[in-house]
Amino acid sequence: MDSPTPCTSGAASAFAGASPYLETAPLQAGDTVRLIAPSGPTDEESLQRAIAQLESWGLHVMVGDHVRARHPRVKYLAGTDEQRRADLVDAWCDPDTSAVIALRGGFGAMRLLDGIDFGLMRDHALRRDGRPKLLTGSSDITALHQAWDHHLSVATLFCPMVGNDPFKNSTVVPAEVASWLFEPWGGRELGFPAAESQAGATAAPPGGAATAENRNFWCENAAPNHTKSSSMSQDGNATIAGTGVSVGPGVSVAAGSRPRHPVSRARTLVPGMAKGRLGGGNLSLVAAGMGSPELAGVREARARYGPSILMLEDVDEELYRLDNLLVQLVRGGWFDSADAVVLGSWQDCAEIVEVEELFMDYLGEAGIPVVSEMGFGHDPDAPSTPLGVAVTLEAPAQGRPRMWVDET
Repeated sequence: MDSPTPCTSGAASAFAGASPYLETAPLQAGDTVRLIAPSGPTDEESLQRAIAQLESWGLHVMVGDHVRARHPRVKYLAGTDEQRRADLVDAWCDPDTSAVIALRGGFGAMRLLDGIDFGLMRDHALRRDGRPKLLTGSSDITALHQAWDHHLSVATLFCPMVGNDPFKNSTVVPAEVASWLFEPWGGRELGFPAAESQAGATAAPPGGAATAENRNFWCENAAPNHTKSSSMSQDGNATIAGTGVSVGPGVSVAAGSRPRHPVSRARTLVPGMAKGRLGGGNLSLVAAGMGSPELAGVREARARYGPSILMLEDVDEELYRLDNLLVQLVRGGWFDSADAVVLGSWQDCAEIVEVEELFMDYLGEAGIPVVSEMGFGHDPDAPSTPLGVAVTLEAPAQGRPRMWVDET
């Protein structure tokens, strides 16, 4: 794929346009991560649970100075813009930081962007060992994913957040997120796996060993008997199945009681195959960013970046609202840069068939593959999805569509 041209000077030029973490994991035990609240506020119980979860993975956790802050007037913001921006910049620019982890979403991340010196952020985009730092989060954190992609040209991880309910209620989310943090990405399949009866009949993509492990991870760790997704040693430590990550005693990596076995619901709306750089995120945030510096010149994006696959999801939106948001993206040319579109979860939105029909109204004749229900987003068991990496999408007319991280 072509290397992106914007913001490739300085430290970021070492990895602009290349997919990181293909052969080495983003994190390892002992790494320092910074936990921040760039959007909505949290409560003390959720904060302590998030810290305990990260520490159980062997990480050294540093908490932003203003994580417990509250905006003096606006109740849906975790502190003032200045406080939240300071935590974000300080976390990213700390030379000892390996990852910046958003505690939760909500609203407010986009309010931080105009005050950030992205030249300074580029100068601190590498760790001491020369690898890029990692930003994680989803939902409202889409605004930061877009900014990191545009200004820094780094890959990020769109994943459930440690301060939110999936880390407390899902039988699979904690260990699945850990597998993306502590295992290489190359060859891994995205989305929910095939049902156990399908897995043996599904051909593996290149590097199929990693993809098979990913399928096995889900099947092993979402058992309906509510068992933990870990094996216990005599000293009380646990190893996350499929990851090799050792966690401390007394901390569950898959607490909760959701009995549903998460398997692929993905289906092809428009068949085809595509390869490209994965982008997108929450539909509302992408639409809100139209016309911003991060999404300026979207009609020229494909020529600048090369092929791309765009993903979208949302939560709590009526069908007419989704329609309005899609009109905004279509009129702004956002889909003009897409070689394929992948849809995630539409939790508490309209019925999925209505959502699919709406997208087909706008994209059915676009001549690109379109896939539905890949699961990422606000699904209670949502899988993680790396952004800014090269992926391959197979969308057969018959059978399960699949998408995986390219190995080179």
